[in-house]
Amino acid sequence: MNGQAPQHHAARVEAAIASGQAARSALVASWRRSSRLHHLDPSGRGLPKRLTEAELRTARERIAPLLAAAQGAMDRLYQAVGAAGCCVLLADGEGVPVDRRGTPADDATFQSWGLWTGALWSEEHEGTNGIGTCVVEQRPLTIDRDQHFFTRNTLLSCTAVPIYDHEAAFAGVLDVSSCRADRTDAFSSLIALAAGEAAKRIEADMFRRAFAHARIVLTPAADGQCGGLVAVDADDLVIGATRSARMGLGIGLGIGLGIAPGRPLRPVPAADLLGGDVAHDHLAGGQRAVLQRALLRAGGNVSAAAKALGVSRATLHRKLKRFELNH
Repeated sequence: MNGQAPQHHAARVEAAIASGQAARSALVASWRRSSRLHHLDPSGRGLPKRLTEAELRTARERIAPLLAAAQGAMDRLYQAVGAAGCCVLLADGEGVPVDRRGTPADDATFQSWGLWTGALWSEEHEGTNGIGTCVVEQRPLTIDRDQHFFTRNTLLSCTAVPIYDHEAAFAGVLDVSSCRADRTDAFSSLIALAAGEAAKRIEADMFRRAFAHARIVLTPAADGQCGGLVAVDADDLVIGATRSARMGLGIGLGIGLGIAPGRPLRPVPAADLLGGDVAHDHLAGGQRAVLQRALLRAGGNVSAAAKALGVSRATLHRKLKRFELNH
């Protein structure tokens, strides 16, 4: 990078912000946040700030379920991209890498760039970058070289994918970063695909761990691929759903049968949500699950549930008491 490059990059960033392109470009909008909201200077030379060891331990403890679920997927992703000079980082919801994979021969280089555990990669501290901008926008993205806000980061190429927990809340970022000049667009596309698949595996593992005693059901997507996962309990009630499942089934935006992401899902009869023949829901055998579903469908109204089941209100009350069901 020659002596004019830092000034040239900073001038280009400021010109793009001043031109009003932020309304049309997500990248320029991020540059604008970095400059106007966080008061950063694109020509700034300081290295990324770091947490103390104690602060890093605390950060890791806060996301222990994510860390545990991510180990296998991070290993596999690193096996796929590590030989090409990339490192793999897992960051928390604040943009702090809490775990990483990298070739020992490249460790000194990545550490000098701040691509290390405990570094602060939020937009507030580092401006536009893969991890920090993914935290803000919560979508898969690549910040390539001079798309970074700081001139000192313009040798980096960073692909980041958001990760959502078992309640569809934003949990962290999976990032693949490289400082090699020979990274091609085609290779970047492959990295984005691999990182996206790894993030899905992490989300699935977190979900299965959170609902270890439930039956896990795959939900189809429009393109025939796996759309997400739902957890079904012993009473055939859906008690959990991944973010992709909530979106696919229309239950993730606080409307219909669901509630806002980041909160437990209100139990829903599986047959109502996933389809299937529910014509045999009757009281023959006094099945607890049937009572539970009938009450849910009736919104807790015992009279309406009794009518739907074809029994008297008194009979239903006796059944509810027998199975210790609250209403």
